[in-house]
Amino acid sequence: MMHFPEQAMTVLRSVWRQRWLAVITAWTVAVLGGVLVAVTPERYEAQARIHVDTQTVLKPLMSGLAFQPDIDQQVRMLARTLISRPHVERLSNDAAIGWPQGTPEQAAKRVEMLLKAIKVEQAGGSNLYAISYRDSDAQRANRLVTALVGLFMNASTDTKRRDSEEASRFIDEQIRAYEAKLIESENRLKEFKLRNMNVGVTNNQDFFSRISALNDDVARIRLALGAAEQSRDALKRELAATEPQIASDTPTPGVSSLTPDLDARIDTQRRQLDEMLRRYTDEHPDVQSTRRTIAQLEAQRRSELDLLRSQAGGKARAAATAGNPVFQKLRISLAEAEANVASLRSQLGTQQARLEEIKAQAGRVPQAEAELAQLNRDYDIMRKNYEQLVSRREAASLGVKIDQQASLADFRLVEPPRVLPTPVFPSRTQLALVVMLLALVAGAAAAFGVSRLKPTFSSERDLRAFTKRPVLGGLTRLADARQTLLDRQDRLRVMGAMGLFLVVHVAWLIWLSVRPGT
Repeated sequence: MMHFPEQAMTVLRSVWRQRWLAVITAWTVAVLGGVLVAVTPERYEAQARIHVDTQTVLKPLMSGLAFQPDIDQQVRMLARTLISRPHVERLSNDAAIGWPQGTPEQAAKRVEMLLKAIKVEQAGGSNLYAISYRDSDAQRANRLVTALVGLFMNASTDTKRRDSEEASRFIDEQIRAYEAKLIESENRLKEFKLRNMNVGVTNNQDFFSRISALNDDVARIRLALGAAEQSRDALKRELAATEPQIASDTPTPGVSSLTPDLDARIDTQRRQLDEMLRRYTDEHPDVQSTRRTIAQLEAQRRSELDLLRSQAGGKARAAATAGNPVFQKLRISLAEAEANVASLRSQLGTQQARLEEIKAQAGRVPQAEAELAQLNRDYDIMRKNYEQLVSRREAASLGVKIDQQASLADFRLVEPPRVLPTPVFPSRTQLALVVMLLALVAGAAAAFGVSRLKPTFSSERDLRAFTKRPVLGGLTRLADARQTLLDRQDRLRVMGAMGLFLVVHVAWLIWLSVRPGT
């Protein structure tokens, strides 16, 4: 294997043998590349930098009082959606930027081009954004970036206002819907209570709790009744051992004045009966119990009046004696004891009737309780959701007022829109340099390729390496003076052509570098 210097020399010999092909190819590529560079417009980049400050003093102060969205996320979303088709179409139709008049097809192509050419990226920080755009017209690029900066800084306010309006409208709709559901639930609960008033499930106690409470009340009333009966019996025994009258010169009072307590109690029970009849029917347990109490009191009053009449129609002792005060007090105490016993019996009857009624409704009460629990649960859930929506509406309203009076994000223009002084890569100067190098490479490649199609050998070693056979000998070429002169003139022409190539390209590069920008 040959070493690199030998391989390089072999390649150079191959290119030299096709030197004029290399020169022609280089010039051809250079001319075509120069035309391409001449018709390629320069592109200038306009840039601007915006910083969004979301750490304002108002944000921690209003924490917990008003709804605060994630400002950082909104800014990032705004930066990503700034280059959307509606915004770009608005910029494409803006005559102030300087777009040329064209057909609708050209306008659509311009929109597609802008969607790809406009860049909005984070630069050096989470809230620092760079807006850039490249165009062949430097002033047009600057105007477009200026419009983008204004759109970016104003879009936040429009977006927040639109979001606030949509949120308020949505919350109001939900509040109206839940208000209607809440009214419907309240009506169902009211109808259920009216329909099941006699069942006794509207006091928020379950069936077994009410039975237990009624059993306790019945036991308590029975104990109190027993104690009251014992007290009454003791008063009766004491009254029987006391003389009812003592000798007196005063006349005997009327018999009707000895039952004022019974008359007052009878009147009270009758008024209670009238009140109950306005609310309940005749079959209600309380109505029946009150009527039994009135009947017992009237019977007691008749028996006492009979006793007094018999005593008043007695013999001369009754007319000659006066009433005993101790006896009268005992009778009053006995009457009160009788009234207490009657009242306790009435209460016991009422509670027992209620207990029997609840036991009779044992199959209906649990179902009614379950239905009531479900109605209360639905009502509580709807009321809770309704109250939460109302509180959120107030928080959203406060947040809207904060956005209108003091923004939670501050947009600062760090770097105003400006155009870079030099064209962006690839500029015409850079393209011209690339074309020159490409022309040289293309000429050398063409000459080397043709030499490989028609191979020749420069030395015996090349021939021996190619054929893998021994070489017996070689011939030496002797050039005369005329041939030497022709070869020297040919080399001068080749060097002149390549020198002119370099001079033209250097002058071309210098002119492109120092020319004024367009």
